[in-house]
Order: sequence, then structure tokens, then C-alpha cells
Amino acid sequence: MTTYWRRLREVVADRGPLCVGIDPHPSQLKAWGLDATAAGAERCARTLVEALGDQVAAFKPQSAFFEAYGSAGIAALERVLADIAGTGAMSILDVKRGDIGSTMEAYSDAYLADGSPLAADAITLSPYLGFGSLAPAFERAHRYERGVYVLARTSNPEGGQVQLALTRDASVVQSIIDAATEVNHASRQKAIGLVVGGTHESLGCDLSDFNGSILVPGIGFQGGRMEDLPGLFGDAVDQVLAVVGRGVISAGPDASALRGKVSELLSASVR
Repeated sequence: MTTYWRRLREVVADRGPLCVGIDPHPSQLKAWGLDATAAGAERCARTLVEALGDQVAAFKPQSAFFEAYGSAGIAALERVLADIAGTGAMSILDVKRGDIGSTMEAYSDAYLADGSPLAADAITLSPYLGFGSLAPAFERAHRYERGVYVLARTSNPEGGQVQLALTRDASVVQSIIDAATEVNHASRQKAIGLVVGGTHESLGCDLSDFNGSILVPGIGFQGGRMEDLPGLFGDAVDQVLAVVGRGVISAGPDASALRGKVSELLSASVR
């Protein structure tokens, strides 16, 4: 294997900087003529992967929409992750885990360790028990050459109440960015990415020194636009991986319509 950063850069260079969110919400399943069941969620997700797996750089399955169906949903998610692995696209499992000690170690083994049925190329993490509490996930990411994305400046409007709050030295979000940058400098793997939403008029933070991948949700239904990303991210735009979920899924289930929507988004790409 090579590092997550290198694999991601290679696939983005080949396919463009788009990540399709796999969010089989019950309303979306209904629009596709599917039941709101584990089988329906699996059918939706695997149809997306089959249609787009050779076209996009990454997929981001939202774990919650599978967890809602219990063990059958988790089994479906395992099969979706296996499908993604077979396409050459990257899998970013959106689980937003964050805990301490042995619990964080267990989460890290579940999602980042080789041989785990739920292992993905990368996962999302929440740093709000303290950035240092995520150390077990960083260790697994480095050991298994996978990646993590730490929530920094999220796309939801409520996030600013916490993320833009000032500490003694900097804002909360800036302290997270600076800490992630430091870990990447130390490891040289650039395994630590950030989640920074594309819905803001201005980010309220400085990404100019950040040295990893930036996962950008909020494009499409939440109001963010691909063509606005260069102005929002400046020189860091080359590190951006834009996420579109409902904006792609709503074009389905027809494969040609899904591929056409992705082509449209890539034509407005940040590259």
C-alpha cells in the first residue's frame, strides 16, 4: 500500500475532486421506488457505486442511514464498502466518532484496522472531547496507511457557536487546524484531513499552512456551489475534495442520469 494522501491525490488527478455522499434517507429511497429497509438502503447505495465507481474519486457512506436498520444495515454497509474497494474509488466512512481511551481504540480498530469488515480508506472524527483524544485513530491511520477527517468548520450554521469561539490563543477551529497540521508535519504521511463546509461566505479560519486533504460537504442542497470553492478556499483549493450527496442521488436511479449529473458537477470543478 501507499499512504492515504498519495492514493487520494492520484485518483483525484485522474477523476477530479468529487466525492459522492451515499445518504440513503427514507425519503430518497421512496423517490427511487425502494422500501425504507436495510435492503432498500443497500440497493440504493450499491446502485450508486456500480454506476459511478469508475467516474468519481471517492464515496462517503453515511453510517447512520445503515445503522438505523440494525445488524442487517451494518451488514449492508460492509458490502457497500467492499463494492467501493473494487472500483478504484476511495471510501470515506462518515461516522464522526470521538471518545477517549480504550473506547477510541476500539472505534479505531473497527474502522481503520486491516481485516475489519467495516474498514474504510478514511473516516470522519469529532475532536470535541479534545484533539488529543483522537490519538488512537491517528496511530491506526498511520499504521495502516489510511486517513481521518477531523471536524473543523462544519457546514451547519449552528457549528459556528462552538467552532468560532475564542480560546486564550486562537479560535477553536484554528486550534484544530494547527494541531492537525503539526501531526501531519511530524508523520509526513498527511493522513489527517479536515472537514470544512462549503456553505459559508467566509470560513473564519486560516488554512494557508494546512498540509492535508480538506473534505468539503454542503455542496448542492445545502447551498454550496462547486464554482464558489476557489474563492472560499484560496490557495488551499487544490486540497479540496467536494462532497455532493442528495444533489447526485436525486438524479437516480437511472445510471446514465447519475453519470450525467456527475459530469455536470465535474465541469464546474475546483480544478
